[in-house]
Amino acid sequence: MFLKKLAVHQIIWLTILTFLIISCALTYFHYLSYFFLIVPFYLLYLLVMDTFQSSHTVKKNYPIVGRFRYFLESFRPEIRQYFFEGELDGKPFNRRQRSIVYQRAKNVKQTISFGMQDDPNRIGYEWAAHSIYPKRADKQYFRTNVGNTQCLQPYSASIYNISAMSYGALSKTAISSLNKGAQIGGFAHNTGEGGISDFHLEGGDLIWQIGTGYFGCRNDDGTFSDELFAVKSNYPQVKMIELKLSQGAKPGHGGLLPGEKNTPEIAKIRNIQPHVAVHSPAGHTAFTNSVELLQFLSKMRALSNGKPVGFKICIGRQDEFISIIRAMKDTGIVPDFITIDGAEGGTGAAPLEFIDYMGMALADALIFASKVLKEYELRDQIKLMASGKIITGFDIAKAISLGADACYSARGMMFALGCIQALQCDSGKCPVGIATQDEKLYRGLDITDKSVRVAHFHNNTMKAFAEFIGACGFDNPKAITPDVFYRRIDHKTNESFTSLFFNDLEKITNHEKINLN
Repeated sequence: MFLKKLAVHQIIWLTILTFLIISCALTYFHYLSYFFLIVPFYLLYLLVMDTFQSSHTVKKNYPIVGRFRYFLESFRPEIRQYFFEGELDGKPFNRRQRSIVYQRAKNVKQTISFGMQDDPNRIGYEWAAHSIYPKRADKQYFRTNVGNTQCLQPYSASIYNISAMSYGALSKTAISSLNKGAQIGGFAHNTGEGGISDFHLEGGDLIWQIGTGYFGCRNDDGTFSDELFAVKSNYPQVKMIELKLSQGAKPGHGGLLPGEKNTPEIAKIRNIQPHVAVHSPAGHTAFTNSVELLQFLSKMRALSNGKPVGFKICIGRQDEFISIIRAMKDTGIVPDFITIDGAEGGTGAAPLEFIDYMGMALADALIFASKVLKEYELRDQIKLMASGKIITGFDIAKAISLGADACYSARGMMFALGCIQALQCDSGKCPVGIATQDEKLYRGLDITDKSVRVAHFHNNTMKAFAEFIGACGFDNPKAITPDVFYRRIDHKTNESFTSLFFNDLEKITNHEKINLN
């Protein structure tokens, strides 16, 4: 009855005090070492701290014991991933997807046995119709020429490249590994908006991305510097220039480089003052409308001596995208490429509202962009680059069927480096040394080994892509059509991508809908 009247913390108080008295007595008689006095005193300290704090009700009501709740929660993601997560359950990438990247990067066995694990009867399941007359797709066709008649230095780009990831967001060893991997494999490496670092200049082809902060080509007041841009855009490693209007993970959102992360090294690369917080505004200061945007692109093309220029966008308001395309017809200024970033794209840090609820998904955006370009008779002059969870041959084929000419991958390349999807990108404590500036962590990432893995991943993915489209009856990417791709829309019906997405553009034939009724 006495114990029932005591609060939890009072019982713990009594227990610790009793333990303390016994420990003192035993220590006095030399039966125990003085070391054992540390335990009750430490517990007493925790008890006092928990009882008199006001931040955590659980710890206040259940001192010491309540700490186990937060302790267990701290490694819940790891326990779930390693012991309870199914092969197809993980987000944003499941274990099946991560495993195939690891296998291709390591150049080991890439086959799967005993049948499919996905459910072909679930609504939303996507698949491709194979041909009984398969063809052999040749990898020599897995490149696309970027550069229209207004471009003086067109570039032959791989259909699969490294997406934008800045030095600062990624470690120096990660950037070096990616760039050397791009050189080995013969594909391009997008710098991200953080500027061109020495680690980007390891021999791989570069797509220099310019963001709203104009890092690497900015004046002291944050405006665009023609002089700095002219110098760096003419680096021989820079093959294309991409102006970022928005990105899929956080469209319409700016960024902040905290002062503590703005080291002298980072400041030199970005052409900013060290040790001060630097904002990347949500929008550009160099232009305010569609015509000025195109004039700015034209200026960048001229300053770079005619290299391919384009812009990256996560499509939101469709009227604004149409306005840009209409302005191309009005001004006669036509960029060489447009990168379409899907809302499913990734980032190191962004508010939940932007990650989950802002922007158009990649498939819808590709279809819309391609349709608008065709309506304004500009599709043949502008290449479409697709970005957003593209890591397998199927993903690439699907994107091309919906209008893409080439694709990017960021997180796929990170997996090739050894990313374990720890979801610690914004903490600076990436356990595999990729998304961190902590030398103790990034020095464990071996550049020689990881660059080869990046090249292997690209090469093996291209092989898988070749086999896949060949089985569908295509001998090169340009031949891929959406009518061979299907999605289950209900428990009785599969519809082709042509029927689902291009109904108003192309005539639907009888074989494009499979009714299971």
